[in-house]
Amino acid sequence: MRILVTGGTGFIGSRLCQELGGSGARLVVLSRRPDRVRDRCGLGVTAITAFSDLSPSLVFDVVINLAGEPLVGPRWTDARKRLLWDSRVELTRSLVDYIERAKVKPKLLISGSAVGFYGDQGDRILDESSAPADGFGHRLCEAWESAALRATEFGVRVCILRAGLVMGSSGGFLAPLLPLFRLGLGVRIGSGEQWMSWICLRDYIAIIRWLIATPEFSGIFNATAPNPVTNRRFTETLSGLLGKPAFLVVPARLVRALMGREMSGLLLGSQRVLPARLLESGFRFRCPELEMALRDVLSQTSAVPAGSS
Repeated sequence: MRILVTGGTGFIGSRLCQELGGSGARLVVLSRRPDRVRDRCGLGVTAITAFSDLSPSLVFDVVINLAGEPLVGPRWTDARKRLLWDSRVELTRSLVDYIERAKVKPKLLISGSAVGFYGDQGDRILDESSAPADGFGHRLCEAWESAALRATEFGVRVCILRAGLVMGSSGGFLAPLLPLFRLGLGVRIGSGEQWMSWICLRDYIAIIRWLIATPEFSGIFNATAPNPVTNRRFTETLSGLLGKPAFLVVPARLVRALMGREMSGLLLGSQRVLPARLLESGFRFRCPELEMALRDVLSQTSAVPAGSS
């Protein structure tokens, strides 16, 4: 199987490429840093820096689109939001333009998105059919998804993954938190009642591989574990596993002052998302519960003994 991947050197993409390459797939990875591709994605991977490097006569069975600048970082100025937009929406448009030119179309395009599509929804339970609340996060994800779905015009099966917070031992949202929690400096954000929809890296990659192997499914899928938790519950669970206190609270007003109104929604916004379509279709999660997922991640970093609680 020949696969084209964007975002292949990132936290998710590098692990995915290693697994796919280990299973015998022939990979081509689009990257602004082609020198990093072999180190992060494995030997035998071909690196390109632009879609113009690809001949229309090349044949790909699958295209996996995971590119995008990190949402957490510098404040969301107009220039920063333009960068976030271009790295997702404009890149995806360029990718679909390449698919349009290709003499043989790929059978499948899997493209990333995020639960930020839904906006801040409080305690409301959300599935793939739920109406969104407006905001920059929603508008970004909606345009990103629309750009990918245009590939259906060329007979390509398209699957969109609205990812929650992805947890793994080598990166993701958990990596910067672990040093603080290990020092007993774990913090609750604001009221702590906002919902966090999360997924372990193993399950996110398993979803991609399952969609490749299951041609009857297409459309939107929430790539989240079936048991979202509040920020308070997340803080208590992680600190408990590490045997450390977590008494600190960062007030919501301070988060807004430091991050700005829009970007602070990443920490203060609430999305209680369920992976309804995956569950209905029979996908089996490896880590459906938060404690199980955290134990899996921490065991890989030797941060918690296997039998501790």
